[in-house]
Amino acid sequence: MTVESIQTAIESLSAEELARFRAWFEQRDWQQWDDQIEADSAAGKLDFLVQEAKRAVSNDELQDL
Repeated sequence: MTVESIQTAIESLSAEELARFRAWFEQRDWQQWDDQIEADSAAGKLDFLVQEAKRAVSNDELQDL
């Protein structure tokens, strides 16, 4: 299956089918994002964010929204 064949198939969808596809694809996209964040966190790739937040708290650099 090629990207072009997928595009052609999508273009042939009805408005209702396109809405269902869009919702499914968006959910799939977010799930991939969540999975990547989880993997990065488990691998320690986001530890710098925790350290930065702790530093900001200890330096009283945070502001209420």
